[in-house]
Amino acid sequence: MAMGKRFLKHGGVAVLLLCVLASASAWAREGVEVGERSVFADMVSAEQVEQQAALQYQQTLKAAADQRALGPADNAQVRRLRAIAQKITPLASEWNERARQWKWEVNLIGSNQINAFCMPGGKIVFYTGILKNLQLTDDEVAMVMGHEIAHALREHARERMGKSTVTSGAARLGGALLSGWLGIDPRLTDTMAQQGANLLSLKFGREDESEADLVGMELAARAGFDPRAGVTLWEKMSAASKGAPPQWLSTHPSGNTRIAEIEANLPKVMPLYERARRSKTTEVPENKAP
Repeated sequence: MAMGKRFLKHGGVAVLLLCVLASASAWAREGVEVGERSVFADMVSAEQVEQQAALQYQQTLKAAADQRALGPADNAQVRRLRAIAQKITPLASEWNERARQWKWEVNLIGSNQINAFCMPGGKIVFYTGILKNLQLTDDEVAMVMGHEIAHALREHARERMGKSTVTSGAARLGGALLSGWLGIDPRLTDTMAQQGANLLSLKFGREDESEADLVGMELAARAGFDPRAGVTLWEKMSAASKGAPPQWLSTHPSGNTRIAEIEANLPKVMPLYERARRSKTTEVPENKAP
């Protein structure tokens, strides 16, 4: 009898545990899985990084405007980029609460560079080269934009600065670091060239890039953009490289590696995309290359 009571007692605990685990599984987060945020990021002030980014961003826009290379607000491609961003950015705070207060900006710079970036604080720039040379559809643009936004949300630049603090004993928080990280052409201005000279080698690691691919893919899918466009995007990027990877691809994992990882994670985000497509509030215009 005592053994029966013990069995019922322990059996009841086991059943309860199974129920809890089943409930946790049922409430598990939908979407991609990425690692924990790096502790190195806490070694540098987020406010200071965002302030420096805002300053660098304004310098970049001014330099482009001085060269008549800054896309006006009524430019068709500027309107297109901003429309896509308006669907993606409201979803950003799930990955970073600070994004609720970010003053998002999207601009286009006339340059043949196959490049795009999003600075900490939500400052986005596309170069005309990546749109024109790759003939990106809206879905592909969303994958690029989601990727770059993901870098900012996951604070990869701040993490790199924190690691630099550990290895060098000081955080290098100037515009030079941001120029090097973003791959901005240092020839835009003499000042930018001087700032970027010492830290042009600062790049995100493969882990950061893979994480940005996955988070960006989820952001795009939740906004109603087809995440399968990640495959066609990287096929285009690989074709454009012709043995020498374009700037936006230069330090990233190979195209084949990225495509394989994207394909492996599509089952996690396709339901999000289908749900968004069914929602009236996230309908997306038919994809058209520029």
